[in-house]
Amino acid sequence: MSLLSWIVFTPWIGALLVFLLRCKLSPRLGRLLPIVFSLSTLALGLLALTRFDPAVTGLQFVEKQPWIRALNVRYHLGLDGLSLVLVLLTGLLAPLALLGTTRTARCPAIHGALFLLLQGSALGVFLALDFFPWFIFWELSLVPAFFLIKFWGGPGSSRAAYQFVIYTIGGSAFMLLGFAALYAATGTFDFTELAALARAGMIAERLATFGGLWPQAVFLGVLLGLAVKVPLFPFHAWLPPAYAEAPTGTSMFLTGVMSKMGVYGFLRILWPIFPQPLQAAATPLLWLALAGVVLGAFAAMRQTDLKRLVAYSSINHLSYCLLALFAVAAGGASNPAATTAALSGAVLQMFNHGLSAAALFFCVGVLEDRSGGQRGLHDFGGVRSAAPVFAGFCGIALFSSLGLPGLNGFVGEFLIFRGVFGLTPWIAAIATLGLLATALFLLTFWQRVFHGPAAGAGVGFRDLDFTEKATLLPLLVLMFALGIWPQLLAGLINPLVTAWATSLP
Repeated sequence: MSLLSWIVFTPWIGALLVFLLRCKLSPRLGRLLPIVFSLSTLALGLLALTRFDPAVTGLQFVEKQPWIRALNVRYHLGLDGLSLVLVLLTGLLAPLALLGTTRTARCPAIHGALFLLLQGSALGVFLALDFFPWFIFWELSLVPAFFLIKFWGGPGSSRAAYQFVIYTIGGSAFMLLGFAALYAATGTFDFTELAALARAGMIAERLATFGGLWPQAVFLGVLLGLAVKVPLFPFHAWLPPAYAEAPTGTSMFLTGVMSKMGVYGFLRILWPIFPQPLQAAATPLLWLALAGVVLGAFAAMRQTDLKRLVAYSSINHLSYCLLALFAVAAGGASNPAATTAALSGAVLQMFNHGLSAAALFFCVGVLEDRSGGQRGLHDFGGVRSAAPVFAGFCGIALFSSLGLPGLNGFVGEFLIFRGVFGLTPWIAAIATLGLLATALFLLTFWQRVFHGPAAGAGVGFRDLDFTEKATLLPLLVLMFALGIWPQLLAGLINPLVTAWATSLP
């Protein structure tokens, strides 16, 4: 196996080992061993970073071997700037999510094995370049996520887990049908080969030759599968209960990593393979993304459950990424500078949202743990006086999510609005309502929970211990580092994004 295979399969090797040894491991070792294997992604991702050449806009570290010759299926992995950013995000969030959860998790060895299986599946999605193995990774990620929500979640976890799986599998069924049609017409599942056929204008021709299929119908099937995963409004109904009922670490991973799988699919699959149908559908999709930005923020304002508040906030923030992508699809060729800004902002927002949303879910988990399960907006008061360190850490995460200049959240949102305003000014103007609502509900969270006299569960609130500080501190350091010096991350993607912008038809 080469480097990318080790990145994908090391967590799975750890999952198998932890599961087989579950009866022989002490509770402490059952918590520690999954974290060690989870750290492998960060270590191997940093190794890939040292060997990665940002100036090369094509795929690097490519692994390509025949797998199922009768179906022309290949084991094909590759990495570019987009994939590397998401691998590093996964490598950072996965061990932190485990560190923040396993201390209180029942059956820590089984919990850790399932989490490692989920981690490896997400990495496979970010690195696979043939639809057959990519779809296996895509669907396999549902299995550990389902059990983590159902068996380690809150009182409504069973219903939330089933709803999550049914929605996602429903969308995936349409995507599978779309790729089955593509394979029947082209004879390949390979993303790079399909993108080359699309650039030559041959996808529509071959679909028409094979049974008169409409490219728009195939495009719609793939779109539905990706739209549910992000989610794109109005396919978001599964997200708030799933995020709210999941255990803290799983919520961190769902919002930080799994939600990026859908946005990644738009960039890796939908855009290169279906450029003309995407351009044709860009205007209605742009309005749906705008609805996610505005309505997601206003829905968060109405929440009194803090976990559901952060969940709706995630819908709002991920909709900014989709807003940028669809604005580029609608008019990207008309303004290359705005196109580059919008695409750079979308990729940066994926990473930055992963940091801030994961940190917020962890902070809500701390509130819930200290108060015996309470997490209502009105259940706390004056926490800052009793737990100043926790208040400071949570405040930084809140202001990062709000987009305060100097923190990481500002950079991605600024570039997105810079790009979208240059392409579709009225859409950008309406989207600022989402920014206003975001400031209102996050500042309300900050004021009611941390300020004022100590009340409710805020009385005698215990401050963060060493493990909790170790979970939050790396996220907060990166929030400052990427807010002050965004080129740390932007340098990995700028040549790739420029190549995307210049290749628009």
